[in-house]
Amino acid sequence: MFHPLDRRDALRLAGLAGAGVWLGGAASSRAAETPKADKHGIRYCLNMSTIRGQKLPLDQEIEIAAKAGYSGVEPWINKISAYQEAGGSLEDLRKRIADHGMQVESAIGFAQWIVDDEAARKKGLEDARRDMLLVKAIGGTRIAAPPAGATNGAKLDLLTVAERYRALCEVGEEVGITPELELWGFSTNLSRLGEVACVAIEAAHPRSCIMPDVYHIYKGGSDFHGLNVINGAAMPVFHMNDYPADPPRSEINDSYRVFPGDGVAPLTQIIQDLYNGGFRGAFSLELFNAKYWKREPLDVAKEGLAKMKTAVETALG
Repeated sequence: MFHPLDRRDALRLAGLAGAGVWLGGAASSRAAETPKADKHGIRYCLNMSTIRGQKLPLDQEIEIAAKAGYSGVEPWINKISAYQEAGGSLEDLRKRIADHGMQVESAIGFAQWIVDDEAARKKGLEDARRDMLLVKAIGGTRIAAPPAGATNGAKLDLLTVAERYRALCEVGEEVGITPELELWGFSTNLSRLGEVACVAIEAAHPRSCIMPDVYHIYKGGSDFHGLNVINGAAMPVFHMNDYPADPPRSEINDSYRVFPGDGVAPLTQIIQDLYNGGFRGAFSLELFNAKYWKREPLDVAKEGLAKMKTAVETALG
């Protein structure tokens, strides 16, 4: 079904294609006022995958992020659930995060909102609602929306995917959480930057936005110059990382991700293009490197933050 745009929707979605430069500027001024944003209006977030191998409970992960100096956290839904099931209070956790001067920038969930099977997709939306409520309980306003359940098999029609993403956005609107359409470079579906942008635009929903990732853009085969045509305001959170020259793109996987600046990604170009396009969001450090998991988690968190800031300083001065 085609959803005609009203004026509000049209103005919001114009920013995705770069036509609404003023929209990026408005979003930028708001982001610059966020506590702990740097001089460029950019915030720094710790995705808990970076220290997941240390197998810490969520409250300890949050303490590490705070001690390391991050302004935000990006927890995983399974960790939020486990914390609650173990008797932890999500309200207390929300207060603890706020007391540290941090915010929940996003969260990582895997609800299967995109799949072809109608019953499975309905359950996926129910799972997404549950996940969103958990995120909201700890003070978050966004959640990642990857193509979980559609990484193998048939290539889905992008307009069909847009309808499904719109349905997810409608659930998010009811709960008060924005689902960020996430690019997965290894996936059959939504592996390329252009595919994600197309779905976000054609969903025709004012909450529509995307979550790119340095590694995933490379893995999926898109050129980083594609970021030039997406308004930065449409990317509230950007997964930051780097990758080595070897193994080649066809063989590389998540485990090879490294700290920003330790690989060969054109981070200076990426950051400059994002910034010039209006990005004033959060860079969230997302790594899955087993070598880092063997180290002290606080040391890993500190090094990751320092290297993100160095990359930004190199790019923007």
